[in-house]
Amino acid sequence: MQELIKLDRIDKNILQLMQDNARITNLELAERVGLSATPCSRRVKRLEESGIIDKHVTLLKPAMLGLKLTAMIGITMDRHTPERFDNFERSIATLPEVMECLIVTGQSADFLLKVVVRDMQHYEQFLLGQLTRLEGVTGVHSSFVLREIVKKSALPLG
Repeated sequence: MQELIKLDRIDKNILQLMQDNARITNLELAERVGLSATPCSRRVKRLEESGIIDKHVTLLKPAMLGLKLTAMIGITMDRHTPERFDNFERSIATLPEVMECLIVTGQSADFLLKVVVRDMQHYEQFLLGQLTRLEGVTGVHSSFVLREIVKKSALPLG
């Protein structure tokens, strides 16, 4: 388990501003948190080196790229062994349609996937051509997103 890093008010403010806009310049960030540029840059570097800042990304709108169908898929495995799960995890990580893969408990599923595809035909090809062919997959339960109500990428910093 990773050790929690102590964050002060300025660190939290930096992280919140960077979550809202990863392209914010160091100068603007420094001004907004009340620091000069060099100490602000040092803080950001420390947050990156500590692993709190995992990576900087650009979020795209799926529908504008023709990816109009999102499915939440529960996957049931035939055996609950470390080897079986490791093989599945390695395989699922190579599929570009898979946006998230989680091991879950409290459901009949072993894994929960979030998948983005163009349409139902693309989903069928993904399901029958790739997903159900993965070793150990014995059950697939799909639900389709009708509308997103809340979608965030920013974590609550308190």
